[in-house]
Amino acid sequence: MLQRPLENEYPEYYVPYVNLVSNGDLLSILKENLDTTIALFEGISEEEGHFRYAPGKWSIKEVLVHMTDTERIMAYRLLRIGRGDQTPLAGFDENDYINGAQFDKLPIKNIIEDFAAVRKATITLIQNIPEEAWIKKGLANDKEITTRAIAYIIPGHAIHHCNIINERYLHALK
Repeated sequence: MLQRPLENEYPEYYVPYVNLVSNGDLLSILKENLDTTIALFEGISEEEGHFRYAPGKWSIKEVLVHMTDTERIMAYRLLRIGRGDQTPLAGFDENDYINGAQFDKLPIKNIIEDFAAVRKATITLIQNIPEEAWIKKGLANDKEITTRAIAYIIPGHAIHHCNIINERYLHALK
């Protein structure tokens, strides 16, 4: 079973994400998080998908797009580092990705389907990573990180944003 990463295996700014991931089988956690994320966003109407809890904040749809984009990038990092690629991996500006996506124009159903497809690909990637690959280290955004740390950051990031949807967005819509 994949072991939880040590705090020296990833940059400090990922600590909150890793801490949100409960103990247990990571694949089960990823699958459960997929189900809860889909259920959360399927309960949001098209109109509500455009809601921003404050000026300058992303819409609910844009939060889901951000979750999907980030998972794609993190899964790519997991693949590269897990395969032993030592090429430093660039960071990314999440706001540029949102501004370039214009997903606010897509039906929320399509965005949910995209997230589900990415998560399913992440699950199959993690299922097939060789045991010895989990402790491999690489550079992402000029910071050292292990494959297993990335595997925990992925669901932690999604949990973080689902919590924000519940606390800041849906609470304000009531």
